[in-house]
Amino acid sequence: MDTERVEHVPEEGTSAFVRIREGIDAIAHRSPARLTIGVFALVIAVITGLLSLPIATASGQRAPFADALFTATTSVCVTGLVTVPTATYWSSFGHAVIAVGIQIGGLGVMTLASILGLAVSRRIGLTQRLLAAAETKTTRLGEVGSLIRAVLVTTAVIEGVLMLVLLPKFLMIGYPIGRALWHSLFQSISIFNNAGIIIEETLAPYTGDWWMCLPIIIGGFIGALGFPAILAITQNWRRPRRWSLHAKLTVVTSALLFAVGAVAIAALEWGNPDTLGPLSLNEKILSSLLAGMTPRSSGFSTVEVASMSEGTWLVQEALMFVGGGSASTAGGIKVTTFAVMLLAIVAEARGDRDIEVFGRRLDPGVVRVAIAVAFVGATMVGAASLALLVLTDLHLNQVLFEVISAFATCGLTTGITPTLPDSAKYVLVALMFAGRTGTMTLAAALALRDRRRVIRFPEERPSIG
Repeated sequence: MDTERVEHVPEEGTSAFVRIREGIDAIAHRSPARLTIGVFALVIAVITGLLSLPIATASGQRAPFADALFTATTSVCVTGLVTVPTATYWSSFGHAVIAVGIQIGGLGVMTLASILGLAVSRRIGLTQRLLAAAETKTTRLGEVGSLIRAVLVTTAVIEGVLMLVLLPKFLMIGYPIGRALWHSLFQSISIFNNAGIIIEETLAPYTGDWWMCLPIIIGGFIGALGFPAILAITQNWRRPRRWSLHAKLTVVTSALLFAVGAVAIAALEWGNPDTLGPLSLNEKILSSLLAGMTPRSSGFSTVEVASMSEGTWLVQEALMFVGGGSASTAGGIKVTTFAVMLLAIVAEARGDRDIEVFGRRLDPGVVRVAIAVAFVGATMVGAASLALLVLTDLHLNQVLFEVISAFATCGLTTGITPTLPDSAKYVLVALMFAGRTGTMTLAAALALRDRRRVIRFPEERPSIG
């Protein structure tokens, strides 16, 4: 018996919406990385348009496109590099737009990266189901709903606590209640999302102020851990042995990098008359602790980075390149990438066949992905540094520091960003965007491309080193 094919015809007025939704679903199924990049680009475009309005500047004049685009990118990519002074150039409307951009960028990347990371570990079939559930707002997969709710609750709680801690400080400074509320809210969003953007003139007056700096250190450290690690810790905070391997690696490596960074920077800058030298012991200790944490992606600093020694710049560049935890608001190649490569080196030096840590054996494929992510990150930094050297007359040490800060979405600067020509600003815009989405999507894409082969070539080891 012949059967006729019956096609579903959408109701009039909804066909366009259905086609758009189906197109998004198709992209999500074929390439989750492409969808992530597209969403980030769209958000940046919207924020750029809002910052281009005359109402967004304090002067009432339309901001140049390069500055509006740069500020939008540094906000959504939670970087912190700026071409114009945030406190005085932008109006209250502009500050609100920047805060929204930071919140969307930080929260969005945490949600997308967490879902991609969860899906990657369970192969492509679950990736499609997770992305479909996220797009249609359904609760068919309980894990997706609980994951997103946990992200939102964690973000709201941490930012709320930071705001309540900072509010009395701004009131003590003498701000009216409305201004104090706004500054504490903006600062809490910027701290947890590791944005490094402030609407104060500078943090220099708070060099020895633990009330102001300690929330920045703690909030930035937690934000740089990444949501998967935070969730694992909160679920088993009394039983660290039950934390996931990812959480253990993230916490231990982050703590070690923080300690090494703080001690190294303190040792290098302790007697520098332009930085820590004239400060009291209390101010030196607090500034060193803050300086040890901020290169991890926070970008806040009470000491002028341009006045630091080149040795300190090198330490900060290394810390910035590593960055924070996976699926966090921090940038860089991620601490787990660094930890995996370090463990591989140790295992090879000891002659161990397997890479083992915390009673677990690492899949060799993880090492390949870590090497790929680190190599691509180094290539991005090298290409952008070369471009800036061609476009400007700056020295390599200044260019390299700025480029790594942009790639790692950190925001520390030697002060050259506002002086760059528009062409160089566009290079940093592209680098901030690539640094924010590139390593994450590359890791997901490589993991999803894992395939089994029936026929394998004979094995042979070339000489290395």
